[in-house]
Amino acid sequence: MSRFALIKAVLGPIMRLMFRPQVEGAENIPGTGPVILAGNHVTFIDSIVLPIVCDRQVSFIGKDEYVTGKGLKGRLMAWFFTGVGMIPVDRDGANGGVAALMTGRRVLENGQMFGIYPEGTRSPDGRLYRGRTGVARLTLMTGAPVVPFAMIGTDKLQPGGAGMPRPGKVTVRFGEPMEFSRYEGMDRDRYVLRAVTDSVMAEVMRLSGQEYVDMYATKAKAA
Repeated sequence: MSRFALIKAVLGPIMRLMFRPQVEGAENIPGTGPVILAGNHVTFIDSIVLPIVCDRQVSFIGKDEYVTGKGLKGRLMAWFFTGVGMIPVDRDGANGGVAALMTGRRVLENGQMFGIYPEGTRSPDGRLYRGRTGVARLTLMTGAPVVPFAMIGTDKLQPGGAGMPRPGKVTVRFGEPMEFSRYEGMDRDRYVLRAVTDSVMAEVMRLSGQEYVDMYATKAKAA
């Protein structure tokens, strides 16, 4: 049994009891082949809930600090996150963005699922912020379809993303796959990248019901 299967079998029921996830549109996730899951990011537990509700393992980029913690808590976090598919990357380094992009490309070219939060960071206030174009680059480089998703209610269980989450109900809503083959070979055209990204974010907004802010979340946090 793989570590992912073991985590699903052992911790899955506990997490489901705690977060009571209601999943809508799971049939929109292709059963095989490369898939990009692109969604909103409102709190830390998004990355705990998403792997639990997906039948297929989904790989995603995470801060390397999640796997470098000390003591029992640090070891348990590293075991859990790497087991469910998190790939640690130093995103704050000089080449962090390129490393994350190439990691996602490698996952997709191996026929697997890759999860991405196009906002690039957690929302500072629960609204949906402008997407960065990494999601567009990945779909145009690999031909993988994009399945938009929305996390609804996780911010109520862990306000501000800090502290232990409280029990409650979460909804995870998946939209229909989006494909952009008409833009094949145009992964360096910044206008195409922006158009593709904006269309994905429009679907995420429709699924989540969030208010949209046409600025990057990092800029909002800095302000």
